[in-house]
Order: sequence, then structure tokens, then C-alpha cells
Amino acid sequence: MRYEEAKKEFTALFQHEMSDAAMHDFLVSMRLDEKTSVEAIAAAAEVMRSFAISLPISEEMRLKALDIVGTGGDKIGSFNISSTVALLVASCGCSVAKHGSRSVTSKSGSADMFEALGVRLDLSVEQSARLLEETGFTFMFAQNHHPAMRFIMPIRKSIPDKTIFNILGPLTNPASVQKSMLGVFNKEFVPKMLEALELGGATSAMVVSSKEGMDEISISDITYAARLSNGVVSEFEIDPQIYGLKKAPLEAIVGGDGKENAHILRNIFAGGATEAQRDIVLVNAAASLMVDGMARDMQDGFEIAREAIANKRTLKKLKQIIEVSQKL
Repeated sequence: MRYEEAKKEFTALFQHEMSDAAMHDFLVSMRLDEKTSVEAIAAAAEVMRSFAISLPISEEMRLKALDIVGTGGDKIGSFNISSTVALLVASCGCSVAKHGSRSVTSKSGSADMFEALGVRLDLSVEQSARLLEETGFTFMFAQNHHPAMRFIMPIRKSIPDKTIFNILGPLTNPASVQKSMLGVFNKEFVPKMLEALELGGATSAMVVSSKEGMDEISISDITYAARLSNGVVSEFEIDPQIYGLKKAPLEAIVGGDGKENAHILRNIFAGGATEAQRDIVLVNAAASLMVDGMARDMQDGFEIAREAIANKRTLKKLKQIIEVSQKL
């Protein structure tokens, strides 16, 4: 489907101009597979963003903000890695505008874990913006920003196959960030998602998918990656062993519900987690810091992230975010 044609169709969908039957047929036609075009993905993301309630932040903040997010759908059941990384990176001095929702295919979505940590999910968009300005971090609960999805979701959930909506969330950040660290469950979508990000205005981004189909940089196998930096796109593989990390089985990073994943996060920040839990957070944080521009390269990113944990800046930042969110 061409860009303008897709944009027209998705606009009709979001304006609720389709009957339930027509919506169902359209979403079925948007089944996610190797034929799904970059044009359809980018057009759908543009329309969804246009119907979203934006985060009211300054242009200066928008330009420096970073999102760290995964599509989900890998069915591995890992703890909330990207959310843990987001808080770690914020403690390193980055401005992180994290976008996410409750669990769809796992026991704990990012919203479930942040709620368990004590971060308020019921903040108004103005309060979320203040949280970002005051702490360098905010969590934008998707259902508070995408009201048009309320009549699309029931139809989407009735379709057993993955549709284009399974990958739109990470492309529709309400803060319109220009920097993204994005994971996807299928390596076929790595270059497509990067191109969609670029079409959406991204200036610095990395998209990753591990050999096992994990929407993160893995410590169990190699990870396929594509990066946009200074207008140049490069594709490469990330081998965790190059950075001195030990390979670990996927079982080593499995999590549980929101409370259990919050406990894992606190352990990592306190220096009491398992080696595998710590390492998978560090490697993803290193890449995120590089995308942000705070780190020169992955090795530099590792050093910055390790220091933040060792100096307890992660725990201090987490406490600040929770306390500010509760006072807003």
C-alpha cells in the first residue's frame, strides 16, 4: 500500500468512519508479515500520532528527549528491560520520555511495573510534562494519550494474527521525540522500523532484534541492529561477548508480574541482581546512551551506565521520580 493511500485509510479508521465490520476487514488486510511496507507503517504511525494527545513540552526538551521502547510480542517473558534501562539512562543525565502500556502478551507491561514501583499512572498530560522537566524522566501511559484507540482495540483483539498495530506503539510517542532506541520481535522489521522512524522525523535512532526474536539487545546470542546517525543508516550485528559479557540462557532474564519485575529492577540498581539481569540492562543502556549522544560508543556507554549503578545514582533518580510523581 502506498503512503498516501494508507494515510487516507488510517485517517478514516481513526475518525471512526468505518463500521465494525469494515474495521475488522481493514485490520485483517493490515496483517503483519514480510509484505508489510514501510510506507504503510510510516503512514499509520503519522495518522496515529496526529490523533494523539501530545505531551506539552518545550521544543528544546522535545529535541533532546529519548524514548527506549520495545514492540513486545516476543513471548520470552523477560522482566521489563527497556523500562529498567530508561530509568538507568535518566540517572545518567539523559531526558527520557518513555511511552508504554499495560501487558498485552506478557505478565507485565511497562505500566504495570511503574505502577508497582509507585510511579503514578493517573497524571494529566500537563503533570507528565512537569515530571519530565523536573526529573528528566516521564512515563506516558498510552491509554491517556491515544483516546481514538478505544474503539479500535476491541476489533484488534478479536483478530488472532498480528496486525500493523503490533508495531505502531513505539512509533507514536506523544512527545514526538526525535531520538529512539527501539526493539522489535522480528529481524525482518529492523530496517523497516528504522526507515519509518526516519520518515517520522527521527534524527538519531537504533532498532534491534535478537537472533532468538527478542525485542532487546540479547546476551544469549547476536542481535541484528540498524542505526540512524547524522543522516547515515548502517546495519550491523551486536555480539555481547565482544564487550566482555558472558552468554546466558534466555531463562536467566525471565521476569514475572509488575511487582516481581519492580523487585528485579531495585535489585539491579542496588547491585544485588544476577549477572545476567545486570548485563542485559547494561548492554541496552550502553546502546541507548550512544543513541542519545551522551556516549561516544558502546564501550563508553558501558562505563557511564556502570558508574551510575555503582554510585547509587539510579536509586536516587528512582526515588526522585516516585516522590515528584506522587506530589504532582
